[in-house]
Amino acid sequence: MAKTATARKPATSRKPAAPSKKSEPVPVGQIEVKGGAVPYLNVDGAVKAAEFYAKAFGAREVGRHPVDEKGRTMHIHLYINGSSVMLCDFYPEHGFPKVAPQAFNIHMKVDDVEAAWKRAVDAGAEITLPLQDMFWGDRYGQVRDPFGVIWSMGAPSKKDA
Repeated sequence: MAKTATARKPATSRKPAAPSKKSEPVPVGQIEVKGGAVPYLNVDGAVKAAEFYAKAFGAREVGRHPVDEKGRTMHIHLYINGSSVMLCDFYPEHGFPKVAPQAFNIHMKVDDVEAAWKRAVDAGAEITLPLQDMFWGDRYGQVRDPFGVIWSMGAPSKKDA
């Protein structure tokens, strides 16, 4: 018998989360993967990236594989803005060489784009496209994190409200 797809609730915008406190690890297999398409980022310094994402985007860490003798980890699972984001370090000796992120950005639809923007910039994100009212009706901008990943954020413009 063929399985049928179940209807998903429509995505909702969320306010930036408060900075998280160090959370207890959740046993493997018990962490819920949130969201439809989940980014899995390879970055140079996954532990530091997770710390930055907590400050800049309110990330909450829900799982982590222990670090090796070089301080690298093969897996960190975060919740950011209601979705899962996963990350790991590069392992060139296992076929995962260090490369700069390219040809994508991660978008967050938020309720209060001004607060989310200020939080990211105050944490050290570099502005690549200033926050502005766009022709499609959102207040929108882009920042680059210290690991080279571009993040966009937006909310309906209040100009038309």
